[in-house]
Parts: sequence; C-alpha cells; structure tokens
Amino acid sequence: MPPRNWIAVASAEHARLGRDHRPLGFMQVCHGKRPPLQRIAAGDRMACYAPATVYGGTDRLQSFVSIGVVKPGLPYEFDMGNGFVSWRRDMHYAAAFETPIAPLLGAFEFIENPERWGAKFRFGLFDVSTHDMQLIARAMQADRQALGFQDLPD
Repeated sequence: MPPRNWIAVASAEHARLGRDHRPLGFMQVCHGKRPPLQRIAAGDRMACYAPATVYGGTDRLQSFVSIGVVKPGLPYEFDMGNGFVSWRRDMHYAAAFETPIAPLLGAFEFIENPERWGAKFRFGLFDVSTHDMQLIARAMQADRQALGFQDLPD
C-alpha cells in the first residue's frame, strides 16, 4: 500500500519543538490526543501547517513549518509536565525551509472553496493527495529523497 499524505495543524512553536527534537523528531496532533495518531502509518508523509507562531496566537503566520515521514512504532505517551501527558509519534523530518501557504492555495486539490480555504484545517489532521504533498515539498525545497519522492514525477 502506498504511503498516505497528511497535513497536521499546530503552532509553529510546537511544530519546531517536534522537528528539532534529538535524537528523533516527533509529532503531536490535536492537543496530544491518541486517536488521530492511530490513523497514521509508518512511512506516511506529514507536513505541519502553522496558522500562528504560538498556540492561540493571532499573528497569522500561515506557513508550513516541517515535513517528514512517520517512523515505525505505535503512538506513545509523553509527560510534558504540569500534569499534561500527550501522545506522540516518532518522525524523520526532511531538510526543508518554512514557507507560506498563500502562493499554493490555487493549486491544492483538497481546497474545495477558495474563499473558505482554512475550513479544512480546523480538523487538526487530514489527508491529502500525493500531488498536494509534492506541492508543499517543492515550495519548502524539501529533500525529495527523504520523503520518498525521488521516483515520482514532479
């Protein structure tokens, strides 16, 4: 079965924490809930879209912050402190540059109504076509080989 492609929504601050974590990156979605992470399989691609720089922020960053591939393994709990325990998945993030979403809006297949393009992002995690993930990867100048796109046409 070919890998699926996902867009996750998080603040840039949270997405960068997962992307920059060592030795492995991680992802958390939907405020640390487990069920969304169970829909994702090892080898799936994920791009993280950040509507704002910080959680609850109003700065309208509206950018893709990270892109990568889900590592093998099940979701696991992580104690974030102060009584908050979230669920995570390990990720291999590709080298890429953060990029705004605005120039891509007219080319995405998943956007049904351009006037309400942000509606789909309210789900926190949704799947997209390989076409749309390749658009994001190109815009981010992401490492195509790390994402498994080396054998796919542009």
